[in-house]
Amino acid sequence: MPTETITLGAGCFWCIEAVYQELKGVSEVVSGYSGGAIANPTYHQVCSGSTGHAEVIQVVFDPDVIALEDILEVFWRTHDPTTLNRQGPDVGTQYRSAIFYHTEQQREVAEKSKRETDASGLWPSPIVTEISPFTQFYAAEDYHQNFYRSNPNQPYCFVMIDPKLKKLRKDFKDKVRTGKESASA
Repeated sequence: MPTETITLGAGCFWCIEAVYQELKGVSEVVSGYSGGAIANPTYHQVCSGSTGHAEVIQVVFDPDVIALEDILEVFWRTHDPTTLNRQGPDVGTQYRSAIFYHTEQQREVAEKSKRETDASGLWPSPIVTEISPFTQFYAAEDYHQNFYRSNPNQPYCFVMIDPKLKKLRKDFKDKVRTGKESASA
């Protein structure tokens, strides 16, 4: 089964990781850092805002099960792509909305998806999501992987992640896994 990989930033990687782990056709979701110039950054370095990296997830998916257009539709609807360098209480360039495309075809799909979503009126303000070529991905520390699954009772999970998952399950019923299906990290 041929897979595709795309790298997405939508604020805190804990939130977006939990969302994409629920989608049919997604085989792997890894939290990490991308878009900066520092090699092998640590979480604390990225949090300082000085590395240029964003908190991201790398999503491996089967395009025969879920199209990139659907991956991006979920992206646009489960975070606010109109706030520059911010998602909720998380502020800084490391929380920017970003699509790091791995192929020219992904770039074309991402730019079209952004234009169409902006024109749809889904958001009252213009979308500020960065669309940039993928260069490098650094996996985050182990304690960041599968954060929601490992810490469902943590207050941040209740406040920030649970509402995103409820929205996903309501708006994308046909794309959400059922039963014991699970994407790995």
